[in-house]
Amino acid sequence: MAITKYDPLDNSLASFRMFEDTLNRFLSEPTSSRPWSPAVDIRETENELVLKADLPEMKLEDLDIQLENGTLTLKGERKFEKSNEDRGYHRIERRYGSFVRAFALPEYADAEKVAADYKDGVLTVTVPKKELAKPRAIKVNIQQ
Repeated sequence: MAITKYDPLDNSLASFRMFEDTLNRFLSEPTSSRPWSPAVDIRETENELVLKADLPEMKLEDLDIQLENGTLTLKGERKFEKSNEDRGYHRIERRYGSFVRAFALPEYADAEKVAADYKDGVLTVTVPKKELAKPRAIKVNIQQ
């Protein structure tokens, strides 16, 4: 009897690839148990904080923006509009449903002057800084 080296992938390469494809598909497809959360960028300039949220194909009436106790909250719902002509989907990867995002604003944020704009599926919330928080140059006179 001859001794042969065992290679687990030699005979089962096709079944391994099928398992790998199934696992990748399972992990990449959205499920109802995972909530949808839009991508958000926050940047700070000298005078303000700017928050941008990607909300493609959302209607303005489906968005709610609240500022309370130093917390900026974005709420909304992206609805899946199904029609009789929408048949034959191969994949649905974009997420739908309700979302809530909350952001704690710093103490120097001026909550009274917050502004929001929604254009081309991007929500932009601008939060100005209070006058005390803005950087300023102080000239020092040195006496000799």
